Amino acid sequence: MATKERRDVDPYAAVESLREALTEAGIVLPSLSVDPASPQLKLVELGRVRADVAARLAEALQRGVRA
Repeated sequence: MATKERRDVDPYAAVESLREALTEAGIVLPSLSVDPASPQLKLVELGRVRADVAARLAEALQRGVRA
């Protein structure tokens, strides 16, 4: 599956959108935030999570791909 680069996305809006989607799936990434060290790159910090959270995230993504 090809993806298009979208560099014009506001990182703060992306974080909020991702947080809402994860919340709907019952997943919390405690360190989810915009990376303040390189604002020109618009990086989003996903942070570290426990293995069970990573597994639930993978399951949610796989369900979404199959839907």
